[in-house]
Amino acid sequence: MNSNTIRVQSHIKTPGSGKGLFAWLERKLRLEAYLAEGFPVQYLPKVVFVVALGILYIGNTHKVETTIRQINQLQAEVEDLRADYITAKSELMFATRQSEVARKVAPLGLKESLTPPFKIVVKDK
Repeated sequence: MNSNTIRVQSHIKTPGSGKGLFAWLERKLRLEAYLAEGFPVQYLPKVVFVVALGILYIGNTHKVETTIRQINQLQAEVEDLRADYITAKSELMFATRQSEVARKVAPLGLKESLTPPFKIVVKDK
């Protein structure tokens, strides 16, 4: 046995004797043959690196999905606010029409002028 290997003890008496998913994987991959002499430690940094990349990938995917959910929620809120804005704007435009203003101030005793406005012109000397 090499000095840079770890011995793996198998708890399964006969490889592939089960009917589950892991038994099927063990039969297909034949890991017992690869690990019979021990776990090759020289590959451990590469395995750790791949596992770390996998964890980063899963975390990044989770963050992106959360961000997409927030974007969709904010887009729905913007659409609601846009509808409120358009409604308020149209109500204001209707309320500031000359006929509407005249109708609202009639109870106060104010009347609409019947003479059109005229321009005052100042001549310079």
